[in-house]
Order: sequence, then structure tokens, then C-alpha cells
Amino acid sequence: MGNRNEEDYNFVFKVVLIGESGVGKTNLLSRFTRNEFSHDSRTTIGVEFSTRTVMLGTAAVKAQIWDTAGLERYRAITSAYYRGAVGALLVFDLTKHQTYAVVERWLKELYDHAEATIIVMLVGNKSDLSQAREVPTDEARMFAENNGLLFLETSALDSTNVELAFETVLKEIFAKVSKQRQNSTRTNALTLGSEPGPGEKRACCISL
Repeated sequence: MGNRNEEDYNFVFKVVLIGESGVGKTNLLSRFTRNEFSHDSRTTIGVEFSTRTVMLGTAAVKAQIWDTAGLERYRAITSAYYRGAVGALLVFDLTKHQTYAVVERWLKELYDHAEATIIVMLVGNKSDLSQAREVPTDEARMFAENNGLLFLETSALDSTNVELAFETVLKEIFAKVSKQRQNSTRTNALTLGSEPGPGEKRACCISL
């Protein structure tokens, strides 16, 4: 999955990062979009997003990754954050069980505000701190399987599985969009993405 000119794309997929403060959402975002990691753990306030254009087969997909940027500390995330999202990474810190214990609440909030068809991956971050692990891999994987979620453990610090996590979610979204496009040739009804007009780009669920 390679990079491509940011202005040259066929689809736009909005993906949101959710989870407790301090689990590493912002560093996952910066590692994937800019290959950067910050050891400064100060919380920033306000919703922000970064983009990265990647190739899925012959299609260029612009991933628009949204970060809560600290608003979760104040329970201030609004429905606008979730609007138009077709993917989500629900992140917990595998060295802090309390961040895993509230995953179900985050999942409920996501489904309360997002489309029921949203692709969700449960992400256990900070796998580099294996000696401090508090959440067993099998426990988290079982929760994910029982709730129809994808699952991976990552480390934003050493890059482990970061690319794979975002790539997997984007591929699942793309597969769903492609299937619905095929169905639309018969039904002329497309719910995830639309056929572009002359000179237009195809966008999928981009939120303004």
C-alpha cells in the first residue's frame, strides 16, 4: 500500500480514533500519517485530523483520520465527530486495565452516533511495554470476536502493527464500498460513496 499525491484520489474515508485519554491515539495518528512519535504526553484540546493517501489495488484512497485530541477527558465529544465516519479505531492501553474496562461504553457511544455499518477495530496500544501488560491478548481478542470487531495490538513508539491496523480497516471499508457499488449497478442505490460526475472525484462519507 503506497503513498500517492494527496490531491489525486478516488475515495475519501473518514476514520475516527476513540478511547480514553492517554492511550496513544494521537501518536497512532502521527505515526501513520507523518511517521512521527512524540514523547510529550501533554494533552491537546480540540478535534483535529490528518490525512494520508494510500493505494488499495488500483484505487487511491484518502484516509481522513480524526483524533479527539483530549476532548474525551471532558465527555465533550459531539455527534459531529462521528458523523460520516466509515471506520473507527477503538484504542486502549494494554498496560492500564481501566482503559480496557470502559471499551464497551465507548463502543456503545460509537454505535449511538455512527452508522451501524461502520468498520471497527479494537486496538491494544503500547505493546512495546510487555513487562507492564495488564490486559491479556486472548481476553481482548475474545471481546473483539464476540462484538464483531477487528483486533490488533500496536506500538506507536516502535511502529509495530500501526500500518497494518489502519490498512486493515481501510481495506475492509473499501471492500464494503466496492460491494455496494456492484450492487448499485442493479439497484441504482449506493449508500457508501457515489458515482462522480464529469471532472469530479468520488468521495465516501466525508463530513464537513
